[in-house]
Amino acid sequence: MQFIVQYQWEIFIVAEIISLICLLLFGGVRYLFGKRKQSLFFLFLFLFLLILEAGLAILIYNETGEISTFQIVIAIFVVYACTFGIHDFKKLDRWMRTKIGKWRGVDLLTEKDKSIIKKQKDPKYIAKINRYSAIIHLFVFVVVQIGFWLYGLGDIMHFREYLTDLSWIGTEAIEETPYPNETLYRISMLWGLIFIIDFIWSISYTIFPAKGEKVD
Repeated sequence: MQFIVQYQWEIFIVAEIISLICLLLFGGVRYLFGKRKQSLFFLFLFLFLLILEAGLAILIYNETGEISTFQIVIAIFVVYACTFGIHDFKKLDRWMRTKIGKWRGVDLLTEKDKSIIKKQKDPKYIAKINRYSAIIHLFVFVVVQIGFWLYGLGDIMHFREYLTDLSWIGTEAIEETPYPNETLYRISMLWGLIFIIDFIWSISYTIFPAKGEKVD
């Protein structure tokens, strides 16, 4: 157990690299060699590694008894894989079929795939997707922050004083913040900055539509 705790980051990084390789092998075996059933092995292996990473985070927590950056990073990866990751996997799958199909000289895309690819170039569609992404990110950020604050303050009644006086943001004194420990505080500050940038960037597609092919 001590080995797992000591090399938790190395184990996680190796698992992520293998996961990426599994996705690429899935596409290669499925579309390059036409082995559809055999390709499922790599997809199942990817899912197994995802479950293994979640189990590793729980194992580390049971051993150390505290929430660390490691558990939070694992949670983010798992949540991403179960939400936005599904959409990104479909995009990767279509990309592999496009590239491998051109290399083999065959059309591996369905009419639905071609319609989706065309729609993804539409400025209105791009703006809508980014608005949804911004709203979902806002919801997740708020819910997780409420969880952190409840963990640190123990009662929602104490929220008001921190919401009306934001002088604690950027402070070096962790006892002046609503967070239970420095790790969650530092992660939240970094996440908050990323959230602001991502939200502005996502909404900018609505204010300043991207140039592209319009779809009726």
